[in-house]
Amino acid sequence: MPSRPAHKRRRKKRGKTVLSPWWVLGAVVLLALGVALPHVLATRNPDKGAAAPQGYRHFMVDLSHHNPRKVVWDSLRVVLDTDGRTSRDLAHARQILPLTHVIVKATEGENHLDRHFDTWWAESSQAGLSRGAYHFFRSSKDPLRQAQHYTSRVSLTHRDLPPILDIETAHKGCTKEELNRKALQWLQAVEKYYGRKPIVYTGDAFARDWLTSDITAQYPLWIARYNSEPPLTPGWKFWQFTDKAVVHGISGTVDLSVIIP
Repeated sequence: MPSRPAHKRRRKKRGKTVLSPWWVLGAVVLLALGVALPHVLATRNPDKGAAAPQGYRHFMVDLSHHNPRKVVWDSLRVVLDTDGRTSRDLAHARQILPLTHVIVKATEGENHLDRHFDTWWAESSQAGLSRGAYHFFRSSKDPLRQAQHYTSRVSLTHRDLPPILDIETAHKGCTKEELNRKALQWLQAVEKYYGRKPIVYTGDAFARDWLTSDITAQYPLWIARYNSEPPLTPGWKFWQFTDKAVVHGISGTVDLSVIIP
C-alpha cells in the first residue's frame, strides 16, 4: 500500500498593516486639537484680551448698549500681563495703568438715544472721570436734525472731551460729496453750539476712501485700526486698536484706544 504524502505546513502570509480611514481621521483631529486647543482656551479666557500696542500709557474705553450694563467705575484700570495682553488679573500684572477717558454712545440719527447713556453719563461724572459722548451719524438723515438731537441730550463740562461724531457708514446711493457735505453740516452746527471743535471717529480705510481733507485735515481724528501697527491716516490723535480688550472693572470685551498725549 503506497504511503500518503506528507502534509505541507501552511505558512501565514505577512501582509502590510492597513489602517482604517477612521483611525487616520482620529489621529489628525487629535493632532489638530493639540495644536489649536491651547490657543482657543487662551482666547476664550474671560480674563484675557487683546494685546496692547507698546509705548502708550494713556488709554480710552468706549461703551454703548452692546456692552454689559455693569461697570465698576472706581475700579477701572488697564492691566497688562507679562505678554502685553490686556487682563483682569491684578496679581500677575506687568503694568497697571489708569483709563484717561471713558467715551459713551449718546445718540444716533435723528431720534435714537442709547439706552445706557443717561445712567453712564451721570455715573462716570460722579466717579470723577473725564468723559466723552459720541453721535453715530446716519447719512440718510437730516444732519441738522441729528446735530440738534445730540445737543439736546449731551451737556459738556470743561473736563469733558469735545463732542464726537462717529462716521463709518454711508447709505446706499450716497455719494462721497453728499456724505462729506452732510457731515460738515453736523460738525459746524455742533461746533457753534459748544464752542469746541468736534472729534471725528472713523475707520482707517473709510477715512481714506470716503472723507475729504475738509474733514480729515480740519478736525481731530480718532481712527479705528485693529492692527498692531498705528493708523495710516495722518494726523490722528486717538487710535482704537481693538474691540476685544478686557478692562478691569468692566465685564465682557470692550473697544480700547490709545491716546497721543
